[in-house]
Amino acid sequence: MTEPEPTPLSSTVRVDYHTFELTDSDRRTRMGFDTSNGLVFSQPGQTVICTGINAGRVNVSVQARRHPPSHVDADDWDEVVDHTVTTATGVLRVTSIFNDAPDLPPLTAHGPGTYRLRVHARGRDNAPDGASEDAVEDYLLIAWPAEAQPEEIHKQTDRYGAELRAVPGKPAPTPPPATAEDAERQRIRERLHRHRAK
Repeated sequence: MTEPEPTPLSSTVRVDYHTFELTDSDRRTRMGFDTSNGLVFSQPGQTVICTGINAGRVNVSVQARRHPPSHVDADDWDEVVDHTVTTATGVLRVTSIFNDAPDLPPLTAHGPGTYRLRVHARGRDNAPDGASEDAVEDYLLIAWPAEAQPEEIHKQTDRYGAELRAVPGKPAPTPPPATAEDAERQRIRERLHRHRAK
């Protein structure tokens, strides 16, 4: 079933520790850092989006839908993943770890339950591990009600995502050619993941 494409609403969002989140309450629960798809992971009521920059701001657009989009728009993006999320309150919205939530509407506009979240990302290779108050990365988050399903990967082309997916303990795809600087960034990321998992 198709529906008119709602206009995405956008804001800049504060990033800390390579992440911003979607949460459905003021309570956050510590969870392990899952890098298996290199972009998004979650537990009920809390979803983490992995960013290239360590700290600063990114552009985020959100679109809450009643039905899935009629097609996957992957041309203008580096990474696109469909992921299942769950909310008990029905108000899963974009949040920052240390800052006030941006003025964006909930992605789960149809109440509590299970949703499909399509995460689009681009620009994560622009300033990896850096800090940038000028937004150098873009994200589009589209959600619609749906039963839980396995993840679906539509596109994986950025170097940052390849490095995350190659973290020890995860199946390692063939990443783009690495430089000495890339290897050092990977070591920093692995230390960050070990620290967050404690």
